[in-house]
Amino acid sequence: MDELGRRIGWLLVLIIILMGICMQKGEGQLVENFYKSSCPNVEQIVRKAVQNKLSQTIITIPATLRLFFHDCFVEGCDASVMISSPGGDAEKDAQDNLSLAGDGFDTVVKAKQAVEAACPGRVSCADILALAARDAVVLAGGPNFNVELGRRDGLISKASRVDGNLPSPNFDLNALTSMFARHGLSQTDMIALSGAHTIGASHCSRFSDRLFSASGVDPSLNPAYAEQLKQACPRNVDPSVVVQLDPTTPNTFDNVYYRNLVDGKGLLRSDEVLFTNSASKGTVVGFANNGGEFNAAFVAAMRKLGRVGVKTGRAGEVRRDCSAFN
Repeated sequence: MDELGRRIGWLLVLIIILMGICMQKGEGQLVENFYKSSCPNVEQIVRKAVQNKLSQTIITIPATLRLFFHDCFVEGCDASVMISSPGGDAEKDAQDNLSLAGDGFDTVVKAKQAVEAACPGRVSCADILALAARDAVVLAGGPNFNVELGRRDGLISKASRVDGNLPSPNFDLNALTSMFARHGLSQTDMIALSGAHTIGASHCSRFSDRLFSASGVDPSLNPAYAEQLKQACPRNVDPSVVVQLDPTTPNTFDNVYYRNLVDGKGLLRSDEVLFTNSASKGTVVGFANNGGEFNAAFVAAMRKLGRVGVKTGRAGEVRRDCSAFN
């Protein structure tokens, strides 16, 4: 072998060794045991913080889960939604994020404080948010699953980057499918993640057009359910009034959301369209009839969502305070 060949050979060996070291450290990828050595009790610490917050208000569950979705869809899962800006121009200040409940932010802040006390400067806010979202699902009766870790916190948080990057309550199936596809999520993933609407609530303004349009009540709404909504959300109702997304089991993470869609009780147009469109109807019916099938699809979709736009290795940072860049 000539000198050039030997050098190339040694270079390849070096590359393989370096790749192996990076993989062991979790750089460039997410791994379930990322904090095995640096913060072995991080999952227990975060879950306890979520439990403590839940003991104060049930809103903790939907607020934390929704916060994770909104974070991942803008800049990726990097806790950029947590940043507070004195100028009011951070992600959380965007119009689409103003309805995010403060309890979700507070859950992550409290969990971060507890983690910092045990493992200072080691665990990112992005990972804490991902763990807290999983714990919210479990504490509401949903499926448990392992969370991949190793995210770092992003260095960009701008309100201007939010517009057009979050689903609208009036999206049709094509719009929903296209938006999720941009993040590597399939239509089945989108339908499964929509199942998060089995918990939580929505302001009347998000669906009032289905009740009081010039052409009357949206025909896809169950008539009795529409009347209930009119009673809860009359014209000119107080803007702070909300209605449960799942009128049957609003505080339990289950597949009843899909049964509601079949019964014409999808609160938002973007909910009901999943059943009224033939391209997605079969999946909705399948989830409605089989809770285990929904749980499995939801877990798979959550793990895929958690990989969207992540920063790893030397990208980003590990914030000391989730609401501010270091």
